[in-house]
Amino acid sequence: MGFPAGFMWGGASAANQCEGGIFEGGRGPANVDVCPSGADRHAVITGHRKMLRMDGEHRYPAAEAVDFYHRFREDIRLFGEMGFRTYRMSIAWTRIFPKGDEEYPSEEGLRFYDQVFAECRKYGIRPLVTISHFDCPIHLIEAYGGWRDRRMIECYLRLCRVLFERYRGQVRHWLTFNEINMILHAPFMGAGLCFEEGENEEQIKYQAAHHELVASALAVKLAHEIDPENQVGCMFAAGAAYPYSCRPEDVWEALLTDQENYFFVDVQARGAYPAYAVKRLQKKGVYPVMEKGDEEILGTYPVDFISFSYYNSRCIASEEQESAEGNLFRSAKNPYLKFSEWGWPIDPLGLRITLNQVYDRYQKPLFVVENGLGALDHPDETGYVEDDYRIDYLREHICAMKAAVEEDGVDLMGYTSWAPIDLISAGTGEMKKRYGFVYVDKQEDGSGTLNRTRKKSFYWYRKVIETNGEVL
Repeated sequence: MGFPAGFMWGGASAANQCEGGIFEGGRGPANVDVCPSGADRHAVITGHRKMLRMDGEHRYPAAEAVDFYHRFREDIRLFGEMGFRTYRMSIAWTRIFPKGDEEYPSEEGLRFYDQVFAECRKYGIRPLVTISHFDCPIHLIEAYGGWRDRRMIECYLRLCRVLFERYRGQVRHWLTFNEINMILHAPFMGAGLCFEEGENEEQIKYQAAHHELVASALAVKLAHEIDPENQVGCMFAAGAAYPYSCRPEDVWEALLTDQENYFFVDVQARGAYPAYAVKRLQKKGVYPVMEKGDEEILGTYPVDFISFSYYNSRCIASEEQESAEGNLFRSAKNPYLKFSEWGWPIDPLGLRITLNQVYDRYQKPLFVVENGLGALDHPDETGYVEDDYRIDYLREHICAMKAAVEEDGVDLMGYTSWAPIDLISAGTGEMKKRYGFVYVDKQEDGSGTLNRTRKKSFYWYRKVIETNGEVL
């Protein structure tokens, strides 16, 4: 039986991690532009070091990234050669509205994405577009404080309207916010939040999250009004939370971790704040201020499907244990798993578990829109990389995904691996942490030709798509 006919195989990227060209085409500055590589990155992306301008002391990898802005035709041709049926990408908000609150959009920015979508059509690739992928105009941070201010909803919806109208018929699948739960872990990157000393950070994060949730629901409404064929999904950073042991305290902490992770999707898919969130946020004194009608908006316009990133499961302990890294999450080290070069657990069965948990909880179509292995690649003199470790990782995860569909009955729309080409790491800002099927000749210091070379995994993934996941 396997994967259904029409399964949406492809790859995923983000404008700020691959596009570059941040000073071209009339584009304005965004939060992701000023997130430096190096030791200060964590303080910036978490909102604890305010950096709204580039300085001469840091490197800003998003400035050039891997230059998709100038090389998109070559890149999309490579995606077509692999047989992609879909390409998950994001729109750079400040290409369309350089400041974020203008009345009219930039025609130059819109024309750029016209060309990108036309190139996708040439190869039969359907775009899956993330409207806001860790992306907030600097002007909106300076003027409003980012998503802490409700006026952001109007700015975001103006962007949505322009995109839905301009690309009607060209894009049918949309995601409102990338990894919306990351607002709790990287609030500057996720929502343009910078904190001042003495502020209640939890209250600000949940207030900003509420504004994004309302904006997401209103985007669903708008998308369906402009084109009833539009399908709009939410997106969160997923990964089952395992108890470190069968001690009830560990089981309880794992449950709390899962609830924190699912809170945003509970609202976007079920249309209301879940009882556990209401109680806990009220008890902490951080329940968000709502306007009249907010609850009705959330309840009336749930998402059509649920998408998520999966890189690893998490192991949760009630007492201090040796820790492991993860997708901006730290957790206890699971003694039963192997780990990547960056210390992330490798857990293919965890993807099957996560798919079952999410589908059981929501009963809506699912889409795995990020999954991949960040690794050090060692190209030969031609740029070719023999990346069997990446093939092994992806094979095992696709097998787990296939079992969830074939044996467990999970309704799965598609799979877009992270990432089709090497790009900048969101968490660390590194170039040496590579995910792609295509090697990009760019080094950690910014040097390199930017030439693209197919890795061994390129040819392997082409066969996977060609056989709809039968040959792995």
